[in-house]
Amino acid sequence: MSMIANALRRIESLFPGYFPEAKHNHYKDFGYPDHVGFMQLYQMYLRNGLARAGVEKTILKTWEDMPELWETEEAKESQVEADIRQRFADLRVWQRLADADRMSLVGGYSGAILRLADSKRFSEPVGTVPGGLAGLVEIIPAWAGQLTVAQWDTDETSENYGQPTMYQFIEASVGQGNDQQLKTRSFMLHPDRVVLWSRDGTVHARSILEPGFNDLMTLEKVSGAGGEGFWKNAKSAPVLSMSPEAKLRDMAEAMNVPVGEVVDRMDEQVGDWQKGFDKLLLLQGIEAKTLGITLPSPEHFFAIALSSFAASIGIPQKILVGNQTGERASTEDAMDWARTNAARRKDSVIPNILALTNRLEGFGILPERDWHLHWSDLTESGMAEKIERAGKMAEINAKMPMEPVYSVGEIRMVTGHEGEGPDALDDVEGDDDA
Repeated sequence: MSMIANALRRIESLFPGYFPEAKHNHYKDFGYPDHVGFMQLYQMYLRNGLARAGVEKTILKTWEDMPELWETEEAKESQVEADIRQRFADLRVWQRLADADRMSLVGGYSGAILRLADSKRFSEPVGTVPGGLAGLVEIIPAWAGQLTVAQWDTDETSENYGQPTMYQFIEASVGQGNDQQLKTRSFMLHPDRVVLWSRDGTVHARSILEPGFNDLMTLEKVSGAGGEGFWKNAKSAPVLSMSPEAKLRDMAEAMNVPVGEVVDRMDEQVGDWQKGFDKLLLLQGIEAKTLGITLPSPEHFFAIALSSFAASIGIPQKILVGNQTGERASTEDAMDWARTNAARRKDSVIPNILALTNRLEGFGILPERDWHLHWSDLTESGMAEKIERAGKMAEINAKMPMEPVYSVGEIRMVTGHEGEGPDALDDVEGDDDA
């Protein structure tokens, strides 16, 4: 019966269309993992150039410049704002938060651990921290592999039901070699002392690399197989064909070895020959041939996986690989990429920053205000594009026979300067007459 069952399974695998109950495990067929954990994502980020580019270019664009905390929507810096700017610069707060943002893209979530001057352990809740801005000592970015939930609130009557009540931080959980040995910090962490950084503010968010993880593996296979194939074609192991007239005993005497060691000595000779391109292989009565490997053009296979991975993280392919060909296409890709990251700021990054701001305000480190986070507009045109637009407006004015369509003030505003009102044109004309 077992032989019949095995035969039926083989038939089902050969003719799946005739056996609807037969299922294919494509992950198994193609060598993809069923589940992707943090360490797999982290190693992919470390070792795969495209995975790293996808993460790094997202962070570099999102954090193209650093935000500012304002007490009001006006751009006039108050003394409080100046103190915050200086303290945040001293602690490199924005850079640390950018690191946490980078870590969350790889692991799905990360943590911004707050080291405070309140003379309490990390495992204790936080009350009021004395010293104002001096109460914030350090922000420690933590990978998802370093920061895990140790305890959950399981009380259904609690307002924090289903939320973490304690985290565990083990710095050495992520790293390799000497870097891992130098990381010695390990402690239990109260939720008050960590701002969880993720798209939804939980530990359940997904990595940006996960949807395209299979594509990244495919890219590694195509690239690795191509490189290995070219290497083997350039220096492949020879196939030795012995002539019928060749005598092993004579060869053994020539090599001064027993007959039983002739094959081993020949293997050593071939191995030594393979170590360099400029070495000779001397054979007696033996013909050496090489087996060539026919490699198909890898570009098409590589391009399919590359396009799929770029789509999975929402980055234009030309920006991902740095191929800026075609001015119009590149400009449109850059604008689309800017809109994508502007939306990412609004939906993910800014809420996380405001969560930190609210936390520091609750501790007394920041004064109670209706804080405004000022950040430059990523979709705003560059100066070259503004000048080009102003030039076109001037050309339109020159073609009008009667009166100009655009005033000087309107053209100045296009280039980022303040308009001078209705008298601007008169002022310019007065200067020309002078």
